Amino acid sequence: MIQQKTRTVCACLRCLSKLAGKQVAFAFSVALLAMVCKVAHADETAIETIAEPSGFKLGGYSSASITAPRKGNTEFNLNEISLLLSWDNNARLKFFGELELERPLSWNENKQFGSKNSYFDLERLYLDYNVSEKINIRGGRFLTPAGRWNLLHAPPLVWTGSRPLVTNYLFPAAINGVMMHGSTPLKINGADQSFEYSFFAETLKDQDKEDNEISYKNVAGAHFKLNNQFNLGLSLATFTEDRPGSPDYRMIGLDFITHIKGWELSGEGFQRFTNGGNDGGSGAYLQSAAPLGNNWYWLTRLETFQKPDVVSGERWVLGVTKRVTPKQLLKMEFIGGSDDFTDTPRGFMGSFAVLF
Repeated sequence: MIQQKTRTVCACLRCLSKLAGKQVAFAFSVALLAMVCKVAHADETAIETIAEPSGFKLGGYSSASITAPRKGNTEFNLNEISLLLSWDNNARLKFFGELELERPLSWNENKQFGSKNSYFDLERLYLDYNVSEKINIRGGRFLTPAGRWNLLHAPPLVWTGSRPLVTNYLFPAAINGVMMHGSTPLKINGADQSFEYSFFAETLKDQDKEDNEISYKNVAGAHFKLNNQFNLGLSLATFTEDRPGSPDYRMIGLDFITHIKGWELSGEGFQRFTNGGNDGGSGAYLQSAAPLGNNWYWLTRLETFQKPDVVSGERWVLGVTKRVTPKQLLKMEFIGGSDDFTDTPRGFMGSFAVLF
């Protein structure tokens, strides 16, 4: 089986090297441009790379992956090309936008490259107004402040190519609405810390629905975070799945991240309840990143997820990640566990992600 998968992957790569089409050339020229931009600015550590005197900054990220599932066909995907545009002239008003081209190129079941599954996604588009040092008002489309992964899900910013199940199926990834957020410094037992908060509410229902995507409505909630050794976070939210007969849900979540002797430990857990007090779904993950030397890291993640009358099971992820540069990550991982989650099949995944 392993030899067969290896031959399939090699065949996929050979076909990729021979393919000469306008669509492929365009997609890979963009990816190549991203890599060139990265090399030119390898000493930078922030996302923004192009800054104008007017306050505009342009950047982005992209990733590509090869998956060899235990069941099914080997796939190659250029996962996304995302452009980030921000404006900040050191005044009270700020702007941020993210436009993403999803799956612009895929190696499909017919053993040929295509783009029939590609689509544009406006992930973020909002204005921030600074009322005071501790109060900011945001309006537009923004990522839902629930846990950590959802806010930092860009492939170059996370350790693995696969996303924890619990961060994908229990709450909306983004909403159209308003948010009040800010932070204040604290001193606890003589240590300098800070407290962050955000309160948010949906004001406009999402008009676009992707295939198999869960739609939500009447979303509101809050997130609190204490920045200290463990960076503890608390998420609270209420919402309704936009389908006939769906109950109202109440959700609570906890998250943390800490560093111990070079190791990074992180985790999140969420529990939902219906308005009648019944179980509405839950899940959690615990992840570690251990340094191996020369910017290599060993990754371990354990997951559990259950959604009543839909799906439940466990996942484990083992892999290695190479931080090629501060903005380039090479990831290789094996995914195992329950065989119920078709969108994250068990098997091998290799990916490369870049900020530009």
